[in-house]
Amino acid sequence: MDLVALHGFLADVGRTWDSVTVVDAVAAGPRHALNVCRARPAVVVAGADPAELARGLAGWRRTLTVADASGLVAVDPADAVVRRWVEPGFALCAADSGWTPSPGGWALPDDDFAHRDGMVATAEVRALALARLAPRPGELVWDVGAGPGAIGVECARLGAAVVAVERDPVQCVRIIANASAHGVDVRVVESPLAEAADLPRPDAVFVGGGGPDVVRRCARVGARRVVVATTDLERVVPARDALADAGYEVSGTQLSAARLTGGVLLAVNPVTVLWGAKKS
Repeated sequence: MDLVALHGFLADVGRTWDSVTVVDAVAAGPRHALNVCRARPAVVVAGADPAELARGLAGWRRTLTVADASGLVAVDPADAVVRRWVEPGFALCAADSGWTPSPGGWALPDDDFAHRDGMVATAEVRALALARLAPRPGELVWDVGAGPGAIGVECARLGAAVVAVERDPVQCVRIIANASAHGVDVRVVESPLAEAADLPRPDAVFVGGGGPDVVRRCARVGARRVVVATTDLERVVPARDALADAGYEVSGTQLSAARLTGGVLLAVNPVTVLWGAKKS
């Protein structure tokens, strides 16, 4: 990457080094660069095809500013897909408005998320799920049956791009509110998974809602890691079988936590968490 040219591009687009994330699509790969653009509010990409980059941003609110032979071109991704680019250089992918992830660790307190009547993945479940999902910059996570989106928001806080699939419109509003409160961007798809179209291929999937059919659909997309959480014991074996049939090595555990509250240990409903890792 030509750092002198990069410095000039930043000056041309009115950005500073500390206000953007810089990704070399040649070194890191175009998919990695695309997922960083999906996850961060301002990303400068070197070595990417602007049309390919724009095609992958469908569903994300972004604009592109590209340096090519004609100069600087600011364009909507839908237009960038069909434009003929001549000797493109750096591209700035910017969100409509900036955001900054809130400070703190992970497996945040349950009350840090707006939710309905305790219907949220508890901190204990999130801690294990996040460890098995392994979200990180350059990767894409699906949060399926997302509820209020606590898992997806936490994955986004750790740098991953996130698509939350949720059929309940009220919960979709909560996902947006929770993402905003924690300073991250989560793409929300208001639909059952079976009706969701053109979702980008994930690196990891969390299934928090839906039955074995949803697990089977998720297992078929080829993500390297799939995590399933359920309170229904009757769904454990079918979910395990769906993952195993799709070529995953499956492990699992039942979490039974008791929280210290006012000097008293109060039990939390047990949750079974399964995780599958794709066999190499």
